Amino acid sequence: MAYFSPQRLPMRLNGCLLSLALLLSSTAMADDNAALMQAVHGFLHDRAQALGDEIIVELHPPSARLPACEAPEPFLTRDGELPLGRVSVGVRCGSDGRQVRYLQAEIGVIGHYPVLNRALAAGESVREKDLELREGNLADLPSRALLDGETIVGQVATRPLRAGEPLQEHQFRALPLVERNQRVSIEAHGSGFRISREGQALEPGGLGDRVRVRLSSREVITAEVIGDATLVVDF
Repeated sequence: MAYFSPQRLPMRLNGCLLSLALLLSSTAMADDNAALMQAVHGFLHDRAQALGDEIIVELHPPSARLPACEAPEPFLTRDGELPLGRVSVGVRCGSDGRQVRYLQAEIGVIGHYPVLNRALAAGESVREKDLELREGNLADLPSRALLDGETIVGQVATRPLRAGEPLQEHQFRALPLVERNQRVSIEAHGSGFRISREGQALEPGGLGDRVRVRLSSREVITAEVIGDATLVVDF
């Protein structure tokens, strides 16, 4: 038969109560983190949906023991950042949003990206038939990899490129439609009118570029390149 000393019983009870308190505290903290993590997970999933059909979000919960985050409002710490790969996510807590927490996340997206179906020499133009789509985890692509092949159709390669490799913005440049000192036509559009004048380009430019043009009156204006030796000014 086992006997317990009256002096030891309170110590055992205190130990049990302490363990129970820690367990309840840990459970409450897990519930608080669960609400926070759910809000961040939903936010990242919604942001990444446009990139592909299958989205994988892995969150790293905050390590510090913090009070519950009331009314969590997640946001990306870099404006305009694609939610892809390793990202930092901020969360504003409370009705005034003055309390901010930060989490790290890993986001994978199974989607499609363009590659060349043939080798391309430096200076050679990209045709639509030169591109095909591959499927994979977009987070594994190089930084600033192209996800839309249409943006480079008509552009030229800045260096030799092999077939099947992910493509990057710096590997292409727009063909100049306007050369420096070239005589160009400037169209002016407005409400109910359209006029055209001639001028001299002071700098080269590709489609969509804005370049300076000197008119016959010696006035210098800035116009947008819309075609071969053709620019437009909107009023």
